[in-house]
Order: sequence, then C-alpha cells, then structure tokens
Amino acid sequence: MRKNEMDMTSGKIWPKMLSFVLPLALSSLLQLLFNAADLIVIGNYAGASALAAVGTTGALINLIVNIFLGLSVGANVLVARSWGAGNKGGVSKAVHTSILTALLGGILFSVLGIVLCRPLLEMMNIEGEVLDKASVYMRIYFAGLPVIGLYNYGSAILRAVGDTRRPLVFLSIAGVLNVLMNLFFVIVLKMDVDGVALATILSQCVSTCLVLLTLLRTTEAYRLDPKKLSLDPFCFRELVRIGVPAGVQGMCFSISNVIIQSTVNSFGDYATAGNAAAGNIEGFVYVLMNAFHQACLAFTGQNMGARKYERIDRILLTALGWQFAIAFTVSYLVYLFRHTLLGIYINESDTQAIQYGMMRMQVYMRAYFICGFMDIFSGMLRGMGYSLSPTLIVLFGTCLLRVAWVFLVFPAYKTLTCLYWSYPVSWTFTALIQAVFYITHRKAAFRRSEAFWATENAS
Repeated sequence: MRKNEMDMTSGKIWPKMLSFVLPLALSSLLQLLFNAADLIVIGNYAGASALAAVGTTGALINLIVNIFLGLSVGANVLVARSWGAGNKGGVSKAVHTSILTALLGGILFSVLGIVLCRPLLEMMNIEGEVLDKASVYMRIYFAGLPVIGLYNYGSAILRAVGDTRRPLVFLSIAGVLNVLMNLFFVIVLKMDVDGVALATILSQCVSTCLVLLTLLRTTEAYRLDPKKLSLDPFCFRELVRIGVPAGVQGMCFSISNVIIQSTVNSFGDYATAGNAAAGNIEGFVYVLMNAFHQACLAFTGQNMGARKYERIDRILLTALGWQFAIAFTVSYLVYLFRHTLLGIYINESDTQAIQYGMMRMQVYMRAYFICGFMDIFSGMLRGMGYSLSPTLIVLFGTCLLRVAWVFLVFPAYKTLTCLYWSYPVSWTFTALIQAVFYITHRKAAFRRSEAFWATENAS
C-alpha cells in the first residue's frame, strides 16, 4: 500500500479515520473559501444587493446540479468496494465510467443551468437589480460545470482509495488563486458578480487539471487512460443505482431550501444578505461534519468489499463520537463569536443585515451536530449498498417536513426564528429514523454482500 492510499480493512479504525478526515476537512474548507471569498469581497466592495445576488444562488445551483454531482457518491462506493476486494479490473472500469459520466453530465447540466437559471430565480421572488446580478453569476458558474464535475468525480475516486492528501494540496493552490483573482477582478478591474464567478471557475480549472494529472500518472489500478474511457454497463448501472438516489436526496434538500430561501427573500434584501453570510459561516462547520460522512462511505465500502463485516459497527461508533466532539466544540465557538464573524462578510454599517444573520445562527449553531449524525447514517447506509432507502427517509423526514413547516407552522408566527427552527426539528427526526433503519437492516446488507461475491467468484 503506497503512502497516498489507505487500507481501511485492518488495524485500528480511529487513527486511520482521523488521518482520512483531516485532509478531507481541510480540502472542503478550502473549497468553501471559494464562495466565502466571493461573499467577503462582494459584501465589502459591491454592497448588499451584490451580496444578496451571490448568496441567494446557492440553493438554486444545488437544485440543478445535485443529481449530476450525486453520481460521484456512486463512484466513491463503487471504487472503494472494488479496491477493498482487490479487484483491479473492477477499479479500472469504475474509474473510466465515472470520468466519462462526469464529462458528459457536466455538459448536459451546464446547458440546462444556463437556460433555466433566470426563470427559476424569478420564481424565488427575486427582482430588480438582485435578479440581474444573480442571473449573471449563475450563467458563468454553469458554463464551468463540466470542470467542476470532473474535479468532484476525480476527487471521489481518490477518496475511495484513501487519498485525501493530494486533493488538499490542489485546493490550496486553487484557493490562493481564487482569492487573488477575486481581488483583482473586483477591486482593480471594477467588475461585479461576474468577476467573482469568473475567479471561482478559473481557480477550479487549476484544481481539476491537477486531479486529472494525478489519475493519469499513477501506476495503481485507478490510473486514468483516455483510450479506455467508456460506459461499462455494470459500472454505470451501479453508479446510477447508488448515485441517483443520493442526487435526488440532495435535490430534495435543495427544493426545500429554495422554498425556505424564497420565504427569507420576502423579508427584504437585508434579510437575504444576513442569511447568506450566516449560511456561509455555518458551511465551515458543516464541512467538518461532512468529512465524516465521506469517511463512512469509503471505510464502509472498502470493508464491505473485503467482507470485514465485524468492523462496520465500529466504523459507525467511531464516526459518531469524533464528529460530535469536533462539531459541538466548533459550533459553540462560532456561536460565541457570531457577531465578529458576520462583520467579516457584511459592512458594519449594514446593521440590519448583521442582526438577521445572528438570528439564524442562534438557532442553527445550538443543534448543528445533529445534522452531522444524519449525514453519518446516510454515508453508512450507502457504503453498505443501500441507495433508495436513505433517500426516502430523508425525503419524508427532512424535505417534506420542512415544506410542511413553511406552509403549516410558519404562517402562525411569521418570524424568521420560527422558519429557521424547521431545520433542527427535521435533522432530529431524520437521524432517529436512519438509526432505526441501520440497526434493523445491517445484517441483511451483509447477507446480500455475501451473495454478490459468491456470484462473482462463481463467474
């Protein structure tokens, strides 16, 4: 096993998980800095309307691209399973199917995003100057979607074999470039949202090229050979079976978030700007928790492939314990310094926007670790081969509950605090259902895995 790969099927779990999670979390933090740099520069040099324009696009962008990027979850599980089983041919087929899917899917969803962005923004009660600026930002973003897709799928392949270090280096380089280009385009060239969107895409091109070069140059089974790019029927079916439900889950999240974002927009530009800044700050906490979700996908996938079923429960308990300790501590610190953090994004003169941001953070930060529990169970179930069930649980336990909250509970109070409480309630409800499903269905997953490998060995 070379230094950039990791054997997750033997030895103590917790040191390997932390070794996996730390570079991944730092990589995700750097990726989030792309958007943070956009918001900080825009908020301080272009005003509240530009900040609202960039901030309000997040839920809508996720709505369109989540199906596409959700397939990268399938790539992660598929490569991890074959890697854990020592099936080099299976790893190679999964890699080439995944990369070609990323390229073709990126082009398709790029066109859809460019065509649909303005009509969808209008449906979200966005008007006037904010609408025009948000449309420009989204069109540039979607033009670069094939590049974003290739990075996400390539990174999923590297994570599946335990390599989270090199993506960290690549994103460090791209992150520095993104900040420098943001400052140059907005301050020197006097560009607006078009400048920050362009900086994000150009910097993403750099990290994508570095990931692809890594796959092209490796001598391991996950080496990318352009001549072998094809859609292997079995791999593509598995990619779709595991990835599409994950993408649908993300899309359902986005639909509920779009509905909530539309309600926030009805409170005015200051509420939209404060909500956007608070959401971006919370994102730094979320990526720390999501790193454990990614770890559960890879660790569970490799151990299912190696048929080390006795390690599965230990993987879950390790992830839950470390995620709680880290998320609870960081959430408390963010809550404690919320006013100072919001001041980084929002000009101090926009006091109303800061107050709206604090309102959101007072609700979210107290219960954010529960969202991490929900993601860990989702990662465990997908790593074990369940695809549709986690999606249905999230659909009913989170998305529909939030929508029902907006239409049934919120009208009785009509305050942003009431609206924001829909999140902790839905996180708790969904995490409990997932825990029950995991306890009652994990042995069935082990039996299905045994039957699968018995069939493979016979053939």
